[in-house]
Amino acid sequence: MATRKPGDPYTCGDYRQEMVLLGLKKRLAEGGLAPEEKAVIEKEIATLEKEMGMD
Repeated sequence: MATRKPGDPYTCGDYRQEMVLLGLKKRLAEGGLAPEEKAVIEKEIATLEKEMGMD
């Protein structure tokens, strides 16, 4: 998904990305993850944040 520009309409896709990001961050904060799983989640978070223009 492309990065939104100011003035672009807020879409269902934007909302979905935000909810996925929120879920990943919540899972990471809960702890109890294997190091490999933690690394995968951190990579997914970084990818989503970049796509959303949050990096």
